[in-house]
Amino acid sequence: MSRIGKKPIVIPKDVSITLVNRELIVQGKFGTLKRIVSENINILLEPGKLIITRINEEKNSRESHGLNRALIQNMVDGVEKKFSKTLIAEGVGYRFQVEKNFLILNVGFTHPVQFQIPEDLSIKVESNTKIQLFGIDKEKVGFFAAKIRNMRPPEPYKGKGILYEGEKIIRKAGKTGK
Repeated sequence: MSRIGKKPIVIPKDVSITLVNRELIVQGKFGTLKRIVSENINILLEPGKLIITRINEEKNSRESHGLNRALIQNMVDGVEKKFSKTLIAEGVGYRFQVEKNFLILNVGFTHPVQFQIPEDLSIKVESNTKIQLFGIDKEKVGFFAAKIRNMRPPEPYKGKGILYEGEKIIRKAGKTGK
């Protein structure tokens, strides 16, 4: 049995969950998330908790058991308290700007790079080299942060680039002289 899948999901008092056919709707103080759950699992909605079981012991049922439980737990956590990622621009002249619904990156190219900020995400500029992304959907927050980081990933020689807060860059020694 899946160690993650057999744990019940505790539903906070300000979060409501409804199940219509195979669509799970989670509502909280920050918004609403919807997801169609796998046909390989059963969802039992009890007062104060949600229990996820699989319908049989086939391979694809066992695979999706823990995954669906983790996805539903992330939905509950997201509508209760938002997810966040912090990005830091490390390098001379590297900086972030937010204008209207665009994120503008100056990361060593000849031109600034613009990203359209998704409607369900918000960005807080802490300094011109540090931004924080917020959203209720963990997948969208992580994907948008990875897309930004992919413009200039940190390199191992000087440590320049866009990196996550707390990320360690393993530095390499450069060329040695004679």
